[in-house]
Formats: sequence, structure tokens, C-alpha cells
Amino acid sequence: MDHGISPRQRRRRGWWAGAAAAAALAPAALNPPGAAAFAVMAALALAAALAAWPRGRVSLAHAAGAVAALSLAVDVGGFGTPGLMLLWYPFETLALLVLLERVVRRVPGPRMALVAAVTGAAAVLLPLRLTLHAPATGPKESVVAAALALFPAAVAAGIGLYLRTLDHRRAHAVALARREQRLEVARDLHDFVAHEITGIVLEAQAARFTADPVHEEHHALLERVEAAGLRALDSMDRTVTALRGAGHHPSQPPPTRRHGLADLPELVDRFAAMSPAEVTLSLPGDAPDVLLPEAGDTAYRVVLEALTNVRRHAPGTGRIEIAVARTAAPAVAVSVVNHAAPTAPAAARRGGGTGLAGLDERVAALGGTLTAGPHGPGWRVHCLLPAPGSGPGTGSG
Repeated sequence: MDHGISPRQRRRRGWWAGAAAAAALAPAALNPPGAAAFAVMAALALAAALAAWPRGRVSLAHAAGAVAALSLAVDVGGFGTPGLMLLWYPFETLALLVLLERVVRRVPGPRMALVAAVTGAAAVLLPLRLTLHAPATGPKESVVAAALALFPAAVAAGIGLYLRTLDHRRAHAVALARREQRLEVARDLHDFVAHEITGIVLEAQAARFTADPVHEEHHALLERVEAAGLRALDSMDRTVTALRGAGHHPSQPPPTRRHGLADLPELVDRFAAMSPAEVTLSLPGDAPDVLLPEAGDTAYRVVLEALTNVRRHAPGTGRIEIAVARTAAPAVAVSVVNHAAPTAPAAARRGGGTGLAGLDERVAALGGTLTAGPHGPGWRVHCLLPAPGSGPGTGSG
């Protein structure tokens, strides 16, 4: 269907369709009455081929099917003198071929095969209008004429099928690009915005314990800030889940900004400045140069997600150990361990898990592994990423 054209283009095509139909009908006034059927068929076929569909409740399939059926009826019924059809024959043939191409390209679903078959038959059998009813021709000439008309009909159908395939590929590419954009927004929203909001919540929680207990209004204000932050995190979880969608395949669109292992010290310093926990980072000097940029960005996000989860689910953590080590795979292992059990209030917050789900897909797409689970009294996130060209290391993380 021609849903992609503007109203102005639709009106213009309607004008051209009307002009073509009028031009096809005009010569009939100068010919015997037997030419009327041929002129009307040519006019209808040209109008249907040039007009934009749908028009009201009439779709392209309806228009093409009706024109093709009428054309076949004229072929079989022998309306008019056969010799008079020669003036309109080329125009009706061209119009039927255009209709066939448009039907194969535009008509959706199973109806396409039926309507294309009827329209194609009308184009192939159009010469029979002359050979079946002319006194000097017979069945042999009819077979030869239909066989010759089969080639242009096949070309028109092939062009329509090719363009239909291109349209499907283009639509699929657009849908895929939009989905990738949604996934990128979801990852950045969770990885960075949630990280900062969690920092605000943590600051509010810390201020509640250090504020003067005499000022109850301050405590009430901080409680409201904390509650608002937690609600924002819940809303963000739902938003990220909606953006990611269900059943999507893992893919790796380029992020808006790449980070790497070299950015971990700054990340750890920012986290330590807002957390009472003791945070240690073990990062070999050559590790940032080992991973490819995309793998380095994924490793950074793994650490960021792990620290964000510590803030959200275990704010009472006393010590956090972050270790990056090269392995003999060759690969790079990244582990984040917090040595504390989640506190009751944090564990009671519903939602979450969207970040680890997305990271697991990112890591798997790069050929690595990601595991997360209990580790003694705390929690451990461990990521192993392949490092092309790196030599054997000394640690496994």
C-alpha cells in the first residue's frame, strides 16, 4: 500500500490517473461503438496503475483484482470488433504490467499470490482478445501470443518481488536500528544515571545518621529525598526493562562514550568518596592496553554495575576489593567482591537485575563469561574477557 506518500503526492497521482483515463477514453468518440469496451478497459487499467492506494475502503488488491477480472471477461466475451483494440492494446498491456509489479511489491499477506495470479493472467491472456475472435487466427496463434506475453509479465513480477525484498530488508534494518538505539539508551540509563541517583540516595541515608536529631524536619526531608531516590530507581528499572524488551538478541551497538580499564581508578575514587567502605583496586599497569576498546568498555561497565549494586543492596559493606588480572587464556579477569551481607532495607527494595542481564549478553557476545553470586558473607561479580594478542599472565582473578 502507498502509505508512505504525502497527501500532495497522493493528489498529484490522482490527477495523473484521471488525465490518463480521460486520454484513453477520448479516441473512443471518433471510433465505432464497438471500441467502447476496449477504451473503458484501457482507461480503468491506467487509472488503477497510476493512482495511489488505498482510496477510502478500496485497496490496491481490490482495484487490481477488479481490473484484471474485467479484462479477462472482455477477452472471453469478445465485446467489440477485434481490429479496433489495436489503439488501446499497448496502453492496457503496460497498465496491467505496472499493476502486476505493484501488487507483487505492495499487497500484504497471502492475498498477494491470488491477486498477482489474476493480474498476471490478465496481462498474459490479453492478446487472446485479438486472436480468439479474429477470423484469420486460431488456437496456434493464441498460444504463441500468450507465450510471448508471458516474458514481460514474468519480468514485471520479478521486479516487484525484488523491490518487495528490498522493502522488507529496509524495514528490518530500520527496526533493528531503532531497537539497538533503545538498547543503548537502556544500558547508558542504567549504568550511569542509576549510578548517580544511587549516590544521591546514599548521601541522604548518610545525612540522616549524622544530622542533629533535634531537627526533626531535617530528618523528614532526608527521608523524603531517600524515598524519592528509591522510587526513581524503581521507575528506572521498569523503563530499562521496557526499552530492552523481551526476547531480543544480544548485540553490540557503539556506545556514546567508551570507557576502559584506565578509567577504573577515577571510578573507584568517586565511589570511595561517597562510601564509608574501604575500597581497594588491583590494576596491573599493562592491563588497560590488552583489551580491545569494546571489551575494555564492557569491563568498566561490569565494575560500575557491581559498585552500583553494592550501594543499592549492601550500603553497610565494610570492604570492597576490585581486582584486574591477566590470565593464560589469554584473557583478562575482572572481579568485584564486597565483604558484607545486604542490609534488610536495601534488600527489601523490589526490582533490579536488568543491569546484570544486559551485561551478561554484552560479555557473551564478546566471547567472555560473567558470573555473580554469594561469596562468603558478601557478593562477588566475576568477568572473564578474551584479550587477543595478550600473553600469559600471572593471575586468574
